[in-house]
Amino acid sequence: MSSSTIYALSTVYGKSGVAVIRISGEEVLNVISQMTNINIATIKQRHAYFTDIKKKNTQELLDKALVIYFKAPYSFTGEDIAEIQCHGSKAVLSSILDALSEFDNVRLAEPGEFSKRSFYNQKMDLTEAEGLADLIDAETSMQQKYALQQMEGNLRYLYTSWREDLVKVLTYLEAFIDFPEEDIPENLSEDILNTVFKVKKEIAKHLQKNNVNERLRNGFRIVIAGETNAGKSSLINALVKRNAVIVSDIAGTTRDAIDINLDMGGYPVIITDTAGIRETENPIEKQGIEIAKEKISEADIVIALYDASTNKNSEFKALKDFHGKVFYVANKIDKVSLKNNIEKKNHIKISAKYNQGIDILTTAIIETIKDNFSLSSNCLITRMRYREALEECLENLEIFNLDKEIELATEDIRLACRAIGKITGCVEVSEILNNIFGSFCIGK
Repeated sequence: MSSSTIYALSTVYGKSGVAVIRISGEEVLNVISQMTNINIATIKQRHAYFTDIKKKNTQELLDKALVIYFKAPYSFTGEDIAEIQCHGSKAVLSSILDALSEFDNVRLAEPGEFSKRSFYNQKMDLTEAEGLADLIDAETSMQQKYALQQMEGNLRYLYTSWREDLVKVLTYLEAFIDFPEEDIPENLSEDILNTVFKVKKEIAKHLQKNNVNERLRNGFRIVIAGETNAGKSSLINALVKRNAVIVSDIAGTTRDAIDINLDMGGYPVIITDTAGIRETENPIEKQGIEIAKEKISEADIVIALYDASTNKNSEFKALKDFHGKVFYVANKIDKVSLKNNIEKKNHIKISAKYNQGIDILTTAIIETIKDNFSLSSNCLITRMRYREALEECLENLEIFNLDKEIELATEDIRLACRAIGKITGCVEVSEILNNIFGSFCIGK
């Protein structure tokens, strides 16, 4: 890790009332002494000082700001840190950043370098660092909730406990490599097998029930499907509460699938408006219908919409092989007389045009999404690399047994330990670290 002192703007660059510039490293006190009126001999940590911010050599006034000093190791990075809370104009920010660049051994931070230093100084593990990245990117309350839980270490505790169990097994096996003439005692052999079986079972269960992780990050996929003129575009506008797509009585208006991102009850959702499914000779409309069928196959939830004012009922043949949740929804109930019988089991009745029954449909969708999350613990697999590492660990545990040569059995456990270590950072792999922290914003 570089010994340079680093600095960066930690807030968005542009016009704002207040901006924060963060400095971390051995030169922090030197920077404070030359750019402010603060006496570093008596400086108090975590104390806010209102002071002039000046250029190092000319003492030209750049701004009046708050400066807070965090003494190592009691800081985010584990190093000395100073935060300059200045005015957020572009001129002020540029002048302070330029002034910092004039110091020797002080440079602009790379993306994610503050968090990377925090990891190297054991202030957080990789799962907590990635939880921080998810919190910064969070757009809904549920994304915020699970990111905070990961930052608090729920995944770290789980994965560390599995790794500790396997390290214990590894310790026993390596001990017997040094004494090949001795057999493993029966009670110890049973303990080893039980431990491996327990960890293997828990990892398999964790992998199996964590199919909502991608949806938490990217959004649950909801597709509105049905025949032409069923009111699909009107429904999507009612759900997103704005005119997001074109509404027309002309059949086949929607030719392509249109995705709309939405926060629904705190959960990220992608609602897709699709082309009406019908028999047609129009090659462009045919292509739109094929896209609609493809979107249905990828969906978590399908809203099967039909026109309740007609005498015919849609067959929804495209849903015959769909294994997700389907809501059958009767639209245009404002056009249905009392004589018409549209009372159908589990069908939701709405009028997208007049916003009737939309709240009932929305509630039903949110409850379905909630059920998916309730099936999982608070420990969601939030990164594909976690899943890949756990699958690698499980593969090695599956082939482990004490009937093979002790060296081979030991290697199976060693590789399983290493796989879990990739998740938390117990095994240092520079490529993994660079990929993780390289996705952070500058100043974090």
